[in-house]
Amino acid sequence: MNKQQSGFTLVEIAIVLVIIGLLLGGVLKGQELINSAKVKNFANDFRNVPLFIYGYQDKYRAIPGDDGAAATHVTGATTATTPAGTVGNGVINGDWSSITVTDESYLFWQHVRLAGFAAGPTSTGDATYIPKNAEGGILGIESGLNGYVGATAASVGPPIVAATAALGGSYVVCSTGILGKFAKQLDTTMDDGVTNTGSMRVVATGHTRGNGALAQAAVLDDQTYTVCMSM
Repeated sequence: MNKQQSGFTLVEIAIVLVIIGLLLGGVLKGQELINSAKVKNFANDFRNVPLFIYGYQDKYRAIPGDDGAAATHVTGATTATTPAGTVGNGVINGDWSSITVTDESYLFWQHVRLAGFAAGPTSTGDATYIPKNAEGGILGIESGLNGYVGATAASVGPPIVAATAALGGSYVVCSTGILGKFAKQLDTTMDDGVTNTGSMRVVATGHTRGNGALAQAAVLDDQTYTVCMSM
């Protein structure tokens, strides 16, 4: 008596493979859409800051954070006190990542929020006061007038390449915790697509005012970076 063997036909196997392919394609496309949305959010962060400045300047003839009459212009605003004698000079003093509540760079966010140009808490002591990007990294602004140059050829360690031209502009906006794959796409979207030249640069580590933004040419997809853009 012959035993009939059971199994899958070629047609059934082909159908299963097609279904698996469609599922994988959907997953990959979904991930691509998520990644594109994140890059778009990062880009909007950088694009919105100039709008805050121009809107505030047009309305009050002053720079947010640097506004010496902030308390008069918007109810509840705090006027910066450090560094002494520099309020109202058109420069946003203080490091972009400052947590000193009297620094102009820190008070920038309070002023633009109270003026209605940006959303977010206006109390400088609020735990969520400092704005965050789509990955949870912080966003900040400072004056761009103090020596934003690249690394020198003598730099050691990872290939941090000299960006010989200074990162110009009156102000610099920086955003932290951005994966390299997003940073490269962001640079392509908003600048020249080269991570160590142009108005947007990818930085291996955080930097402080005057120390220069060390622009990195070799950006790894799975490593996080700080991205700075001049305006």
